[in-house]
Order: sequence, then C-alpha cells, then structure tokens
Amino acid sequence: MKAMRQNDRWRWLTAGAVAVCLLAFTLLIGLLAWQGMRAFWPQPVDQYLFQPPEGSAVMVLGETLHKQPQGEQWRYVVKTGNRDFAAPDFRVLYSQGAAKTRRPADAMVLQRRSGGNAYGWLIELREDNEVLTARDRDALLQQRLVQVHEQLRQASHIRRVQMARLNAQLESLQQQADEQRQRGTFTLQDQSEFDANSVALQRRFSALAQQLTHLQHESERDTLVLRDVQGQDHIIPLAQVVDAWYPNAMSFGQKLQHFFSQIWQFVSDSPTSGGGESGAFPAIFGTVLMVLLMSIIVMPLGVVAAVWLHEYAGRNALTRLVRIAVVNLAGVPSIVYGVFGLGFFVWLIGGTIDQLFFSRALPNPTYGTPGLLWAALTLALLTLPVVIVATEEGLSRIPDNLRQGSLALGATQAETLWRVVLPLAVPAMLTGLILAVARAAGETAPLMLVGVVKMAPELPVDAVFPYLHLDRKFMHLGFQIYDLAFQSPNIDADRPLVYATALLLVVIILSLNLLAMALRHRLRERYRLMTH
Repeated sequence: MKAMRQNDRWRWLTAGAVAVCLLAFTLLIGLLAWQGMRAFWPQPVDQYLFQPPEGSAVMVLGETLHKQPQGEQWRYVVKTGNRDFAAPDFRVLYSQGAAKTRRPADAMVLQRRSGGNAYGWLIELREDNEVLTARDRDALLQQRLVQVHEQLRQASHIRRVQMARLNAQLESLQQQADEQRQRGTFTLQDQSEFDANSVALQRRFSALAQQLTHLQHESERDTLVLRDVQGQDHIIPLAQVVDAWYPNAMSFGQKLQHFFSQIWQFVSDSPTSGGGESGAFPAIFGTVLMVLLMSIIVMPLGVVAAVWLHEYAGRNALTRLVRIAVVNLAGVPSIVYGVFGLGFFVWLIGGTIDQLFFSRALPNPTYGTPGLLWAALTLALLTLPVVIVATEEGLSRIPDNLRQGSLALGATQAETLWRVVLPLAVPAMLTGLILAVARAAGETAPLMLVGVVKMAPELPVDAVFPYLHLDRKFMHLGFQIYDLAFQSPNIDADRPLVYATALLLVVIILSLNLLAMALRHRLRERYRLMTH
C-alpha cells in the first residue's frame, strides 16, 4: 500500500509538471497572439480637441492607445501617424479634463510603403495633376491602387527575373571570352561571335530598361490629396500606398476581412519588392531554407558519428574521450560557434575557394564573405552533438538479439546495420532532428557573424542559374525580432510587430517539429513489430 501511495504521488507530480508546462506554453502563445494580432486589426480613429493645462487647444487625429485620469488632468497616448510631415507618430498629450472626441466616418487610414500610416481625409484623386471625378471616389481609389500594384509587380519581375537573367548571360559570355584569351585560343571568328552576342543581349537589356522606365512612370502618375487634422493638404503618390480604409465606417465583417488581408500581407510581402515596411516573407524564406540546409548537412554527419561510436568503436579511452567531447560541445555558447564559423568557414575555406575558383572577382569576395552556406554549416556544427546523442540513445535501445539473429542468418555486419539496425533507429534520429531544428531555428547570435543581414536585396533562390545561391546573405526571423525590438528608430510603432514576428517564428518551429514527429510516429509504428 505504501508503494502504491508513493507511485500515485509521483504520477500526480508528473501530471502536474506536464500541466504547468502546457499552461506556460499556452500563455506564451496567447500573449504573442494578443499583442501581435492587434497590429492587423483596424483600430478606430478618434479626433481629439485637447485643452492642455498651459497653452492653446490642440487638435489631434489618430488611434487611441491609452488614456487615464491623473487627478484633474487626463493623459492620452495617441498614434497620430503622418511621420514624414508631422513627426513623431506617437504622442503623449495631457488635457485639462476629458478631451472632446468624436469618430468621423470619413477619416481615412493609409498604409504606406515607408513613413508609416497616414491619417486624414481624402480630398481628391489626380492623374498627371488633373483631378479625377467619379460617382464613387472610394471605388475609383481601390481600382487605381490595384492597377498601380500590378504595374509595380510587373516592374519588379522585369528587374529581378528578366534583367537578372540577361546580366548573368552577359557575365557568362564575358567570362568565356576571358578564358579563351588566357589560353590564346580567342580567334577573330570568336571575337565576331562575342560582339554579335553581346550586342544582341545589350539590345534586349535596353528594351527591358525602357519597359521598366515606362512602368515606373505609369505607376507614378496617380496621386491622392490627403488633408490632415490641421487642414494642410499633402500629395501622396499611389505607388507609395499599400492599402487604404475607413475604420470608423467598417462593419465587423469588413474588419475581419481586413484583418486576414493584413496578416497575409505581413506574411507574403517583401520590403525589397515594393511591399510594406513590415513584410516578413524574406525572413520566413531564409529561416526555413537555412533550417533545411542545416538538416541536410547535420543528419548524415550525426548519424555516421553515432553509428561509429556505438557499433564499431570499442570501449576504450578514445571512445570515452570522444563522448566527453561531444557532450561538452553541446554546452558551448552559440556565439563561440559564430566566431569559429566566421574564422574557419568564411575567412579560411571561403577565402581559399575564392582564390582557386573566383579569382576574377577578387578583391570582391564571392564565398569569402558571410552567406547562407556558412550559416548552415555553423548551425550544423552547433546542433551536431544533439543528433549524435539522440541517435546513439536510439541505437542502444535496439535489442542485441536482432543483431545476432541477422548475423546468424548469414548477413554481414554492414548489411545488419543497413537493413536491421538503422531502420529501427530512425525514430531516434528524427528525435535528434526535432531537437536540432528547435535550437537552430531560434539562434540569432552566431548568424549575425556568418550570413544574416537586416535587409537582403535578393532571395537566395531566384530564376537565374544555378537557382540556389549559397553565397548570398539572407534574412532571418530571429534577427528581425532583435532588430525590431532594439534597433528600430520607431519602437512604439514596431512593438506589435515584434510580438507578431515572434509568434510567426514559434509557429514555424512548431510546424517543422510536428512534421518530424508525425514522420517519427509513422516509422515507429512501422517497425514496432520487429522489436517484439
């Protein structure tokens, strides 16, 4: 009875610990979602008339973040926007008594590509400084916004795909000609072919440049006039406007539709391709791609090392030393791995590769500078101990009678390892992969030294051969969180985006882990009968 009571006690203690962990994780997700999703919900716009304790009355238009009485005064925190012509866009104001307020239904919010939101009233639409008239001016505005966005999309495609391909072809053609000149085989016929091909490519490039200039000119023709709360008119090009809405006149269904539209825009837009300031797609793409490359590198290395330690290495001092080194490597601070990656991978290996294969580009480095490949290798080295330990634990749980039965039937040790032992150890390998992904996806400090940047001009993957460019720098969600939280000049505006980006990073890590766990469960069920 005493043993049963003790077992019950331990069961309740274990269940309580699990419940506390689940509650903490749920509260974390709830906090990130509540604080982050507010940035995408259309907040009402208030028009205030403040009577400060000293001075004349002040009129303000914006979103109310906080208000509270302080004795006879009231303290208001209002997001007034209009950063480019009425900075700052967050104001703390005091009023003698409660401020007079109203919510005008025709107050407009403009989400811009730079400068933050703009608040005011739409006065008119213009095309080449000529006023556009329409029965439904708001519908005309949305129509023109769609048209301008399509023009910007076409311009981005020309610049990033078609012109990039022509540049790559010109560089390849020039490289072939230089190699022939160095070998002394560059004949007059080769020169004429080179000139003809160069002229043809340059002609196509000039045609694309003219088309790009035309699209840019067309996108800049339309403007709108926005009147602020002080009565001043401001001309804003529609090419700078991402979206426009009237929050005080929207129904709940319209707000809900706008909410999901803003979330999709946050996830899919890129600041470098004409999206808003807060587009997270390059950071999402860089994070997932880096984790996938890291997994491809670390899994074979970790599995081979674990197999050697458990299946081939004897129980001697060398094996014990290797195991101690693996365990100690798991406790090394991540920034140390970043310094090692910068010195060994970037400067030593990358610099050597540049001298051997990319000497024409020197002194501008190709691989001798931080990039995606070196970041993946650094994180693979960082997570290698986790994969080794998890795989070796899985190998140790496989009964020896399975190995002995396979050998007794005439199989070699290599065949036993390949056909019996490794399939049964796959769930343990995937456990190591889950732990490696969870750690690598959230690392930021080492990446700041070996490849991550605040703003990458191009994605590591594009339409130009070889399509995957391992030498390019990339963006990462962890670094974006750090940059928004500590390096932003307008932290009040970016604070909700910090929570939203953190939630996005947690969701990505959770999704990758759930995918690996589902695969592990399937394989575990598949090979369960072999162990009984």
